[in-house]
Amino acid sequence: MSARVLVVDDVEPNVRLLEAKLQHEYYTVITSNSGEDAIAKANRDNPDVILLDVMMPGLDGFETCRRLKEDPATRHIPVVMVTALDQREDRVKGLAVGADDFLSKPIDDVTLFARVKSLARFKAVADELRLREAAGRRMGVIEGGSSRELGLNARILIVEDDPRRAARLKRTLEVEQRPMLMQDSNALGPMGQSTVELMIISASGTSFDGLRLAAHVRGQESTRSLPILAICEPEEKIKALRALEVGVNDFIYRPIDDDELLARTRTLIKRKRHIDQLRLTVDSSMELAVTDQLTGLHNRRYMETQLKALLARSSRGGPPVSVLIADIDHFKRVNDLFGHDAGDNVIREFAARLASNFRPRDLACRFGGEEFVVIMPETNANDANMIAERLRQSIEEAAFFIGASRDALDVTCSVGVAVANSAELDYETLLKRADEALYVAKRSGRNKVVSQAA
Repeated sequence: MSARVLVVDDVEPNVRLLEAKLQHEYYTVITSNSGEDAIAKANRDNPDVILLDVMMPGLDGFETCRRLKEDPATRHIPVVMVTALDQREDRVKGLAVGADDFLSKPIDDVTLFARVKSLARFKAVADELRLREAAGRRMGVIEGGSSRELGLNARILIVEDDPRRAARLKRTLEVEQRPMLMQDSNALGPMGQSTVELMIISASGTSFDGLRLAAHVRGQESTRSLPILAICEPEEKIKALRALEVGVNDFIYRPIDDDELLARTRTLIKRKRHIDQLRLTVDSSMELAVTDQLTGLHNRRYMETQLKALLARSSRGGPPVSVLIADIDHFKRVNDLFGHDAGDNVIREFAARLASNFRPRDLACRFGGEEFVVIMPETNANDANMIAERLRQSIEEAAFFIGASRDALDVTCSVGVAVANSAELDYETLLKRADEALYVAKRSGRNKVVSQAA
């Protein structure tokens, strides 16, 4: 996949070398020779990945990374810090300031492209979800922000058929995570993988094909978003590339450096939790966008969409569709005599009785104010009238209790019913018929059901 990569290094030959390598793989490259300039270009160009050298005069890589991660405008951009081969303390310091990954000099091409591709894929998904989240904020259905995730205490599944290697992996990871071993990869099928946040798979297993297992995991709906870290032998660069093609998120070579293993697991877990949180937020915002906040019923927007779809099916020869509009009688008196809090209590209780008096396939919505609509698919006029009458009786028969003193209040409702069984009947006409029937019920004394068939 193509992506924009910001390369930051004060040594010009290093910049040009990385630029040439990345452009050969069709990445768009932005270059910078200082920390201050890198921050400015990150804000201006919104790159997909930043390759940041640690040793620079003035603002070094650590301080540059810290500032990028503290700025809400750039904290979502993955940062890969480029360190010297033997400087393990740099990795620890880089994690402390928010680095997402590391590359060691001299940079191996396979590792370089693996890191860039993995992080660019992550940012593409995160950007899409962030855009939807931003839309939810503009609509007022999302509030607050997500906390920064540490990537610790995750359940990790280790698939390694060498008992000695598996035990060492488990001991290393137990410092920060909750690893568990699975030496028999065939046992993976019946497991509830939703409780696992990362899989570590040996690509050189003798009793199973690690890449085939990774492809299987990636192809299953329940594990499609589960991150996978592959462990490869140092001479298996072709296999490492193949692992990326089948869906592995990252790989690490043997002999495994404990600090690098911990850093990569933290990175993958942080990414997964961040994406999961964004998805949850977006899903919640979508639910809020079609839900009435006072009653928990669907709102008018959702009702219109569903009713139009049902009417379109009915116009093509499908089953009839019925709707009813129910209105609380003399609701203004409730607000005037008892206050708006009492009125809200009446509306909530009315909505609860409404929802409990219909079939699972029916759709109850708050139309606005004290008016409610119920869509009844595959329902003829007789059945619709019976359902409407059942609702009217449930409202009339039991008193409503309002206020802290739980005062009893008698409430009734009027209901208008309309049935669509004609290709000529559209959404507006059907609701108008139901509204006219409701008006007749109100005018003729309230607390009754009136029907208009198409």
